[in-house]
Amino acid sequence: MATKSPKSPTFPGPLTARGAVLAVLISDRDQTGAPPLQGRTSLAAIIKSLKRKYHWPVETSSFPSNAADGRATWATVYSLPPAVVQRALERGGREWLERRDAARNAP
Repeated sequence: MATKSPKSPTFPGPLTARGAVLAVLISDRDQTGAPPLQGRTSLAAIIKSLKRKYHWPVETSSFPSNAADGRATWATVYSLPPAVVQRALERGGREWLERRDAARNAP
């Protein structure tokens, strides 16, 4: 029985919340200071969509942390494997990031 090959990742719209998150995942940019998602949807929901709808193999790592008020909580970090980032950049990702920047900076 032949197995289905995984689908290649695709890029979401550049000005969407999914696009904003993917831009952080495939670029060298630090997520610190990124504009908030403004309650549109949770980061976890966006990651789930990037995995299921757009076929990005986002990795998740959670670890215990402390909230600002001292309560125990969990922190989650999302990333893409370096080989996936490299392939994405070589297969249109650089241009997608440039189009995203241009669209964000348009008057």
